[in-house]
Parts: sequence; structure tokens; C-alpha cells
Amino acid sequence: MSLVAALTIGFAAGVVAGMLGVGGGILFVPALTLALGLGQVDAEATSLLAIVPVSIVGAYRQHRYGNVRIKDGLVIGVLSALGVFAGVAVANAIPERALQLAFAALTLFVAAQVFRRGLRQRRERLAEG
Repeated sequence: MSLVAALTIGFAAGVVAGMLGVGGGILFVPALTLALGLGQVDAEATSLLAIVPVSIVGAYRQHRYGNVRIKDGLVIGVLSALGVFAGVAVANAIPERALQLAFAALTLFVAAQVFRRGLRQRRERLAEG
């Protein structure tokens, strides 16, 4: 693993996570697979560890601005933590290629939803003005 690449990925993902609220799988997994040559399962597992400090710092900073809904975050976090047990078992039981394709499909789905929402908001602004 290249230390320079890892430092670059970490810093860039931190900036994007702070700005956009993402950083885990969406940024870390592709960077770890493409830039550092990790396999899909290793990249996903490493990403799970990497998002811990990102989440702590991001939540702390956003809380100082009054933007954190603590109850909602805790409910989602606890349920997500329970779901991780199943997700990790599935990730280690299916072929890596299937996992790569599932990750790609999820990423494309999220991108399409963000794009669609942006278009709708633009249309609404144009209709108002």
C-alpha cells in the first residue's frame, strides 16, 4: 500500500465527507480498490474501519452548528450496526464479482436519485421565478 496514496485518499475523502455527508463506501471503497489495489471485500472492510474517525469528527463538528438530530442518528446507528452482522456474512459468502456489481448498481442508483432530485428542484425554482 502506498502511504502517499493512502494519505491522499484519507484527506480527500475527509473533505468530501465534511461537505457532502458521504465518505464511507461511496468514496473509500472505489479509492481503495482502484488506487491501492485492494480486493472488494478487503476494501469494504477497511472502509468500515476508516469511517469511524470520519463519522466522529463530522458529527462533532456538525453538532457544534446545531445540525445533528441525535435521537434519529442513534436509532439509525443501532439498527445499522445490527444489520452489519448480516451484511458482513453475505459479503464473505458471495463471489467478489457479484459484490462489485452490487456496489456499482448501488452507486448508480444513488447517483440517479441525486440527479433526479436536482432536476426537480431546478424545475421548481424556474416555475417560481
